[in-house]
Amino acid sequence: MIITPFPYTSGMTPRSQRLSAGVVVVRPTEEGWRFLLLRAFNHWDFPKGMVEEGEQPLAAALREVHEESLIDDLEFAWGESSTQTGPYSRGKVARYFVARTLTESVTLPVNPELGRPEHSEYRWVDYDEAMALVSPRVRPVLKWAAQVMNLGE
Repeated sequence: MIITPFPYTSGMTPRSQRLSAGVVVVRPTEEGWRFLLLRAFNHWDFPKGMVEEGEQPLAAALREVHEESLIDDLEFAWGESSTQTGPYSRGKVARYFVARTLTESVTLPVNPELGRPEHSEYRWVDYDEAMALVSPRVRPVLKWAAQVMNLGE
């Protein structure tokens, strides 16, 4: 598995990190690839969540996609390489994979711990709209996914 770090993460030590894992979920359409974005409060991101004790990041990413969207047909058509964000939110780092789905319908299920869904909205968007919606922290992840997919942005 290849992990592509961003240059600004090179000085971090593993003990300072809390790792979350997620997937850039894409779906082919007649108009081109669509990216799944989930909104929590005012933040748009890809499905992701904390890696649990003893859990591998890829397994955590798959679990989180299913927990947050009920999508369960992910195919890692471009391999299992990943990228990581720089630290945010008190040292948390997010590792992302990229996978495709044929599932169009997304369900935002109730998280039993919260008593409500973790996200209030989802959208399937093209690259440009995704770039406009996501935060600066997530933009390098989107660019990385486009490169992995050979989209040529």
